[in-house]
Amino acid sequence: MNRNILCCPVCGGELYEKEKSFVCPDGHSFDKAKEGYVNLLVGSHKSGDKTGDNKSMAALRRDFLNKGYFSSLADGVIGQIRKTAVKKPTVLDICCGEGYYSGQVLENTDSVLFGFDLSKSMVRLAAKRKTGGVFFVANLSHIPVKDESVDVAFHLFAPFHEKEFSRVLKKGGTLITAVPGENHLIELKEAVYETPYKNDEKLPLTELLTLKETIKIQNEITLTSHDDIAALFGMTPYYYKTSPADKAKLAGVQRLAVTTEFVLGIYHK
Repeated sequence: MNRNILCCPVCGGELYEKEKSFVCPDGHSFDKAKEGYVNLLVGSHKSGDKTGDNKSMAALRRDFLNKGYFSSLADGVIGQIRKTAVKKPTVLDICCGEGYYSGQVLENTDSVLFGFDLSKSMVRLAAKRKTGGVFFVANLSHIPVKDESVDVAFHLFAPFHEKEFSRVLKKGGTLITAVPGENHLIELKEAVYETPYKNDEKLPLTELLTLKETIKIQNEITLTSHDDIAALFGMTPYYYKTSPADKAKLAGVQRLAVTTEFVLGIYHK
């Protein structure tokens, strides 16, 4: 397996895996954690412990996704990767979280996969899955990956950085982006808010990549415990803007049928 798409976040030189660390020709060295990932954050956020999601949030997300509630989205990403004409493509999971989607991709495609996130807690869990992917802690605005080294990248519900995404993709490469569909989790919103809003389905605009296709994926899931309902709500961006009184409306809810709706944007370089 070629693991050399990584580059040194200090000098930009190629990173090589050497026993328990990654090193570059100029001597910069980054130790692998016991779980197998490497922290490539430098500067003020070097530790990665106080950036991104914390341990409890990461564990809740892992436990929820492991139940397959968002498997339709994973299947959509897998289907697009299978379309590539490249044999054993190099795939980059941008903002990989706790590694659910990376694991699904590796299980269902013949790919070489790299994944990164700003949160060390998330990357630790992704590496602990032992899927065969290479996971690292890094910042979205400075991805320590060589220019034009990625065949397919996927990017689910995360900030969009067109300059970096274009830089790491090979010519002819594909970027798969997901945003919430109009009715995504609408029943959950109805249970919490007096006037629930629908999502605008706006895909990111970019001058460096070309939007070739838009795909909508809709499914219905049934949450069968309050813990799963609370975990899903906690994963939403509006959770933090919701009043305690509205959050309390879910306290007695033990079962909820919910629409999942995703819009995939397929961009080419």
